[in-house]
Amino acid sequence: MGNMHASEYASMKGKNKDLGLLAHLQSNHYPPVPASMLGPSKRAINAVNKGKHDSNIRLPEGVMYKGKKAAPAHAIVEAHHLHAWLNPNQFEE
Repeated sequence: MGNMHASEYASMKGKNKDLGLLAHLQSNHYPPVPASMLGPSKRAINAVNKGKHDSNIRLPEGVMYKGKKAAPAHAIVEAHHLHAWLNPNQFEE
């Protein structure tokens, strides 16, 4: 996993933010994280940025966390190495 690449992807602006996060999920992990995790990853980043580390984030069909269909925001951030995105207003919706 490349921290330098994650930082570069996280610094992307505008519409490219989603592309940067998706590129990170798929190129900095083996096996690649499915594209269906883009939305949950963004929601996890937002939750952690707001201090809601234990917020349950619903997972896409076919993805489970410890046998459940939701995962705590902090677990998604940890598992997918999303620390480079942890700053205020990164993915405001």
